[in-house]
Amino acid sequence: MNFVDEVTMTVKAGDGGRGCVSFLREKFRPWGGPNGGNGGNGGDIILRVDPQRNTLLDLAHRHHAKAARGEHGRGKDQHGKNAKPLVLSVPAGTIARDRESGEILADLRTAGQQVVVAQGGKGGRGNASFTSSTNRAPRFAQPGLPGETRQLRLELRLLADVGLVGFPNVGKSTLISAVSAARPRVADFPFTTLVPHLGVVRYGDEGSFVMADVPGLIEGAHAGHGLGVRFLRHLSRTSILVHLLDISDPARDPYADYSVINRELDAFDTALARRPQLVVVTKADLTITRERFPEVQEVFGRHKKNLHLISAVTGEGKQELVRAIAHLLEHRQHRMGEGDEGEIEGSPP
Repeated sequence: MNFVDEVTMTVKAGDGGRGCVSFLREKFRPWGGPNGGNGGNGGDIILRVDPQRNTLLDLAHRHHAKAARGEHGRGKDQHGKNAKPLVLSVPAGTIARDRESGEILADLRTAGQQVVVAQGGKGGRGNASFTSSTNRAPRFAQPGLPGETRQLRLELRLLADVGLVGFPNVGKSTLISAVSAARPRVADFPFTTLVPHLGVVRYGDEGSFVMADVPGLIEGAHAGHGLGVRFLRHLSRTSILVHLLDISDPARDPYADYSVINRELDAFDTALARRPQLVVVTKADLTITRERFPEVQEVFGRHKKNLHLISAVTGEGKQELVRAIAHLLEHRQHRMGEGDEGEIEGSPP
């Protein structure tokens, strides 16, 4: 399935039906009077969260959506039916914006949550509703009001507890496949991951959290370099970050790599850069990683950063990392529950 996380489209709510001008004409009732019915209301455009969807793919090629108009009023005091709303299904985590103003219309996060993004037009009143003591035979009715037209931009932001960050090929996809049922593509070339992946990680008897693997970042990502800012926003709703480092290349400086990624996070969103982080060295099954780890650990120690060492291939350190993530999540949720959203020890400066 293709992953689509941004869609622009025009939506048009239904117009209201016309009111009717009609007079009762029956034998033996020459003065029956006006009996034109009201028009029905036009259909609204509604966005509704469908828990079975995880992408905006179904709306990607639907550039226009138009709801039905209300029925026109008829004689014999028959009112037109209101049109049914047009419901567009979206995944949880969808933000709806007005494309012209940039205003956020809705932030849809929970299953079944819905919002009207374009209001249907009200039906016009028929001549029967204008009858009064001074106007016994009104010969006019109202036209229905036009439905609202809006330019929409829909953005999908993944709903995850934990976001994996790091340069391409540091082992993010391998890690999420090792600790969850997610099966992203894994290969030894840059930008193996082209779309975000979610995996549910279970721990203890009943505990679980959702982990997101997004495409690797490079310097200038906040400005659109590499796969760019498009995927940085998927990290914005995560509670904590797990920063993965590959130290198996002697030509690279691990702390410089760590700093580059955090500068990109800060340039995109200062709050995201201050989110709690666990720093993880991957590929512990490689000899070069083992040899360099004490040296790298000392460098990070001077900056008061603790390192976790894991191998997603052999499973070394995997359970310890899952427990550390769970502990940090519980600690953060406890502090936020007390109204303290401040920085937790271990987050980047």
